[in-house]
Amino acid sequence: MDLRTPRYQWGQPVVATKDLVNDGSYPDCAADELLAADGTRGEVVQVGTVVESQIPIYLVAFPNGRVVGCLEEEIRAV
Repeated sequence: MDLRTPRYQWGQPVVATKDLVNDGSYPDCAADELLAADGTRGEVVQVGTVVESQIPIYLVAFPNGRVVGCLEEEIRAV
């Protein structure tokens, strides 16, 4: 499987393109709790890869103090 080149880089400002809700993997939050609302600005703080699919995943720090794992279709550059 080929590794996809990440679209976003560390330190890059981004905005959520939809409401980001807890899928059960975010600690200390209820399942389906809103983590970042559509339109919330954040900053990419780390870029990784989903091992099974080899697609980029981005840790995005939002102003509410939450750092959320996002796929490319869940964020866009500001």
